[in-house]
Amino acid sequence: MANTSTSSTPLPCASNWINGVERFDGVFKESINPATYEVIGRYPDNGLAVAMEAVSAASMAFQQPGWAHDHELRARVLEKLAAAFERNRDRLLQMLALENGKVMREAAFELDMVPSKLRYAAACAMLEAGRALRPKPGRISMVLRQPMGVVAVIAPWNSPVVLTIRSLAPALAAGCTVVIKLPAQVAQIASLMARIMAEVDELPRGVINLFFETGSEGAAYLVETPRVPVISFTGSSRTGRAISGVGARHLKRFGMELGGKTPMIVFDDADLDTALPVLEKALTVFGGQFCMTGSRLLVQRGIYDAVRERMAARLRAVTIGPADDPNSDMGPLIDRANVERVEQVVEAALAAGARAVERGGAVRNGVLARGAFFRPALLEVFDNTLDIIQEETFGPVLTLQSFTDEAEALQLANDNPYGLAASVWTRDLDRGLRMAEAIDAGSVWINDWAQVFDGTEEGGFKQSGLGRLNGLAALEDFVEYKHIALRPGLAWH
Repeated sequence: MANTSTSSTPLPCASNWINGVERFDGVFKESINPATYEVIGRYPDNGLAVAMEAVSAASMAFQQPGWAHDHELRARVLEKLAAAFERNRDRLLQMLALENGKVMREAAFELDMVPSKLRYAAACAMLEAGRALRPKPGRISMVLRQPMGVVAVIAPWNSPVVLTIRSLAPALAAGCTVVIKLPAQVAQIASLMARIMAEVDELPRGVINLFFETGSEGAAYLVETPRVPVISFTGSSRTGRAISGVGARHLKRFGMELGGKTPMIVFDDADLDTALPVLEKALTVFGGQFCMTGSRLLVQRGIYDAVRERMAARLRAVTIGPADDPNSDMGPLIDRANVERVEQVVEAALAAGARAVERGGAVRNGVLARGAFFRPALLEVFDNTLDIIQEETFGPVLTLQSFTDEAEALQLANDNPYGLAASVWTRDLDRGLRMAEAIDAGSVWINDWAQVFDGTEEGGFKQSGLGRLNGLAALEDFVEYKHIALRPGLAWH
């Protein structure tokens, strides 16, 4: 049970946002701070009902004249949304740290990506166009790109602001209307986002709708109803497979960024003084609750022992604590249920033959025991088939394996169902490029990690997703192509 707040200040109440109106109807539940388990607010939980109303509002807004065909309006709205998020950065920063648990600098990192994504999409809205050609004498062909209609953006709790905007922005640029669904763990953040978007006076009612829920009834409706032709989903591969199977009955368009198991490949010529601090952050940023978390460390044998000892020392030195403590290197996990889940993953790995270099684990004593804290773990693994290698952990657990040469490193890296991202560390640029081309992953960084840009496409191979977000290709999930053929001469007879 969460602790009841002793403050005399009324707790904030989150609201869903449907057709331009705040909605408070539903059974009220409590939002918690995962660092202290204190109650920080209340929210209405009524997912299915608000999902149905949101789809109706978005459908009606799409049918109205203007939005779907007015490039300039969409660009202005996206620009104003960017300005609104900039104005409200501090409010969002405090709430993201409080409800999501991110330490302040990581919360700021998330929020500072948002305005540029909206502005990039505004530019895309102005550039969006079809083409015309003369395929043969007396014939004209036109190809138009048209928005597909209502889009469901199903975003996760781990980076709720930027991952919502990453799908919302190109959908709006393409001319679609949107229903956003977020988990109840971030109800207060979701509600604040809606109130910020409501500041944009030119945004037509019903173009953006937002709701949150503890269960999945509303999300299931979005996937099942034929009134929503496009689903933009960020989450686990397991859920992605399940919803794509349901949506296939209506031949829905799916854009998905799913799970990851990012290999970090360190060759013996790597600059370890530069690499190790980045490799540490690759594990601990967002508490390892990140699809691109660097969770597999592959090290060439010549430097294996040195890397093992130095990484273990670094992880032991990580200071975990609440987001508002400037000394905290890593905040809590999202809730205690996830602490127990990650604890079980580690126990299963050890039982299967992994060796604990740094056991880490759930904090069971002291003041931090009240929250959802988990110390980072480092496990040596000698069998690439173990679940700890093959399945996403979504927590601060790093596996360590050795390799002899490029071929073995590549074999270990690719022997995995995921293909979202990878990192290669070497002073040999040719080797870095060879590895980058051969690794089965949508993003590969050489001597770096988690560098993502608005203008470059991002997405996964294999079980890590479908389609791309960011870049010009981001709009492809939200448009249809229509061919119109014309014989001009007949118009005069």
